[in-house]
Amino acid sequence: MTTILTLVGSLRTGSTNRQLAEAAVDHAPEGVTLSVFDGIVDLPFYNEDIDGDTPPAAAVAFRQAIADADGLLLVTPEYNGTMPAVLKNALDWASRPFGSSPISGKPLAVIGSAFGQYGGVWAHDDARKSAGIAGAAVLGDVKVAIPQSVVRFAETHPREDEEVVGQLQGALRALADAASEAQAA
Repeated sequence: MTTILTLVGSLRTGSTNRQLAEAAVDHAPEGVTLSVFDGIVDLPFYNEDIDGDTPPAAAVAFRQAIADADGLLLVTPEYNGTMPAVLKNALDWASRPFGSSPISGKPLAVIGSAFGQYGGVWAHDDARKSAGIAGAAVLGDVKVAIPQSVVRFAETHPREDEEVVGQLQGALRALADAASEAQAA
């Protein structure tokens, strides 16, 4: 069984990206289990002064969740042309302690949706860049960017959209395969 920890960059309960994460959980390929980690909202802004011998409990729990997972899935909208601050902050916490962070070498994919015509690709590119600098093994070829999400999902949940489900399953299979390869190495 491959375990994928999912982080959603939108904190809004009814966000289409939250729904996309739910669809990924519902349609995970056989042998793959996803869990959505909602605790990134509890992470304080990263500050090295509070990340010493006794980091905040939320950071300890977050880092442990990453360490326990075989891979990471980031599901993010685009805010003002980039990823939301809550997701960037989570990546900052995941990147520490330097040299032995839980994200180091962890397979990671970025997907998401946005209202605009490109589906949030700038945010996805920035998230991939930040995660790679943090040490993750970013799957650059996994790209799911769903445009005009507010219109597309106005009357249907992403889990009921066959095209979206197919894209999600392809992304999750690639992520699970990368996690298996990492474990075998």
